[in-house]
Amino acid sequence: MRLIRHIPNRVLFNTIFVSVNILMASTRFSLSRSVQPILKRPPFSSSPRFAPKALLKSYPCPLWSSSFSFCLQTLHHSTSPYLSSSSSSSSFSSCSSFSPPSMASSFTVDDSIGSNPLLQDFDFPPFDIVEAKHVRPGIRALLKKVESDLDELENTVEPSWPKLVEPLEKIVDRLTVVWGMVNHLKAVKDSAELRAAIEEVQPEKVKFQLRLGQSKPIYNAFKAIKESPDWQSLSEARKRIVDAQIKEAVLNGVSLEDDKREQFNKIQQELERLSHKFSENVLDATKKFEKLVTDKKEIDGLPATALGLAAQTAVSKGHENATAENGPWMITLDAPIFISAMQHARNRALREEVYRAYITRASSGDLDNTPIINQILKLRLEKAKLLNYNNYAEISMATKMATVDKAEELLEKIRSASWDAAVQDVEDLKSYSKSQGASEADSLSHWDISFWSERLRESKYDINEEELRPYFSFSKVMDGLFNLAKILFGIDIEAADGLAPVWNKDVRFYCVKDSAGSPIAYFYFDPYSRPSEKREGAWMDEVVSRSRVLSHNGTTARLPVAHMVCNQTPPVGDKPSLMTFREVETVFHEFGHALQHMLTKQDEGLVAGIRGVEWDAVELPSQFMENWCYHRDTLMSIAKHYQTGESIPEEVYLKLLAARTFRAGSLSLRQIRFASLDLELHTKYIPDGPESVYDVDQRVSRKTQVIPPLPEDRFLCGFNHIFAGGYAAGYYSYKWAEVLSADAFSAFEDAGLEDSKAVKETGHKFRETVLALGGGKAPLEVFVEFRGREPSPEALLRHNGLLPVTA
Repeated sequence: MRLIRHIPNRVLFNTIFVSVNILMASTRFSLSRSVQPILKRPPFSSSPRFAPKALLKSYPCPLWSSSFSFCLQTLHHSTSPYLSSSSSSSSFSSCSSFSPPSMASSFTVDDSIGSNPLLQDFDFPPFDIVEAKHVRPGIRALLKKVESDLDELENTVEPSWPKLVEPLEKIVDRLTVVWGMVNHLKAVKDSAELRAAIEEVQPEKVKFQLRLGQSKPIYNAFKAIKESPDWQSLSEARKRIVDAQIKEAVLNGVSLEDDKREQFNKIQQELERLSHKFSENVLDATKKFEKLVTDKKEIDGLPATALGLAAQTAVSKGHENATAENGPWMITLDAPIFISAMQHARNRALREEVYRAYITRASSGDLDNTPIINQILKLRLEKAKLLNYNNYAEISMATKMATVDKAEELLEKIRSASWDAAVQDVEDLKSYSKSQGASEADSLSHWDISFWSERLRESKYDINEEELRPYFSFSKVMDGLFNLAKILFGIDIEAADGLAPVWNKDVRFYCVKDSAGSPIAYFYFDPYSRPSEKREGAWMDEVVSRSRVLSHNGTTARLPVAHMVCNQTPPVGDKPSLMTFREVETVFHEFGHALQHMLTKQDEGLVAGIRGVEWDAVELPSQFMENWCYHRDTLMSIAKHYQTGESIPEEVYLKLLAARTFRAGSLSLRQIRFASLDLELHTKYIPDGPESVYDVDQRVSRKTQVIPPLPEDRFLCGFNHIFAGGYAAGYYSYKWAEVLSADAFSAFEDAGLEDSKAVKETGHKFRETVLALGGGKAPLEVFVEFRGREPSPEALLRHNGLLPVTA
């Protein structure tokens, strides 16, 4: 989920479906952002969910950001060095003295596995001590327990909340938390041993999920609640839970006859396996490319930050004497190095080599994802036919705001509004590169676009992103972000490092407090790139959700816990992490997802926070938060030189603002290509038919790309969002939610961004609606409650400079 969104996001949550989906969601992808030369950011997301709209626990973010923001993929730095002055020991103790959300196990285990950390009572997951050896025995013991609990529930179920929903939530929660912990470690601390352990027990987990999703006693009990005289007296949130459970159970195959259900279950098992294999191949193929450069002339143009990181990477690969000044330098496909090479390397041959390596990742040899793509699409279509749908997109849309027709209509509207601007973008690059004497000016290739775009942007706006890095130190950015959250939503965020175990020394832990000083949520933040063990992209995911049923003390709801993961530039030498503006946008984006999870006031655990939110609405808070990066007061609060403390010059801020719409048409079309291709593959494409998936990509690109992709482009082999995440037939959600988020931010513009009182009042309203109501209310109703009307695309087109100029 959006949070999902990888699923990963992107959202990755809805009950049995939501409940089962919560479980399936743990299979991974989060609300996240992906990399780019071609990408923007992907939301929450990862492997195909049990259901068309699986509860992706995380949200991958779109492949391209609306404001020329590449999705990040770099997380890695340390804790104590970043404690801000405001993070005092007293604030730490106030968080640590509060009883944290308990995730205690409710069962006993045999002595032989009694020491397994996955089976212990804990307040926060023991990320620091879980190892691959714990996965097989721990998950199997857990499955044995929840299977026993499910037997008891089916035998005693009654159509009432205490006898149906509450025990169901408890079953789902324990497996969700533990499996989520294991899957999270796979994403941030990958190893061959952990992969093998997860792969072995995954079919057993999926088997249980299928049994839960297809439980007729549970399904019939939910139907009985809906048909009872008490239905009208239920709260809106509870009605949403019941309706979602019934719909998701049908989508999970509860109504299928025995032979068809067996076929359905085999498809689900295989889709789960293929999804994991797809993402593993992408990670391995990304890590596989390494180019050692010993002649500095070959990497002329690379900024000091990139040279330092490339040398640091070389040291990690055994070249212990590597330095930023003298090399050698290791060029990889890891985002910070890859993006820098594409934007700044004057060596055109190097750019071409790196670009071709990127667009052909996981498309050959043992890591070839082509047969996996074909099989996934074939099985998804088979699944749709079993459930009496025409195609997989119809399954996906069954649990979203949009329909296939409405999604296609929106994409075409934005495509047509973006096309002329994108054509002009290319003409501008040709003219500028020719003026600079570039021999390739009349025939620009894909590996030239980012390079000349940066040169044109520098020339047009006198902005050099690398020169801006010193103004965006990690600690200052986080302080400014937290201050914005205080202004808008009335919360305080304080460092609580040491309160919860972490998986890497660079992971930070924070406590969120309300205006009275009481803790209301917690979150982890893993900011830096670790290409040897960490998945690319950026995402948000839930650790636990808010829940009345799972209250720690029986009186107050269990507090939500989230984690945010990015892949930004790590500290190099004695310098702190100095961020690009794109990386700043990404942090704001993921924090928006986290806010919806943490600031929920919904006590029904199955629709709290991002759970139960329609996938195409889940990106609203994340994309909304990106807008504040261009708000003067906010930017001035985060953009302070890491050595002198001076704010970024006013003229630079104005240039950043002016550059916001630079190449907006091209970047918009990039997202339209991804979304249109996704829908085409899940509506009209015929597996094993006359066209290959790459033929479809070329055909779609003729309408969505001014410069068509290379014939050998195999971008699809790395498209985690739709083949290893929750975005299958759902990538359009980025644009759908972008309409919502731009219109939501325009409410602040209407109120007056310079009017602090109006901003606080509007922020409070946003918190009490969009952030507080979770999946307990239909997203369109939530939006209308906040905005006073239905959404309009006008604000999005205006923000991107794509509205036609009128006399």
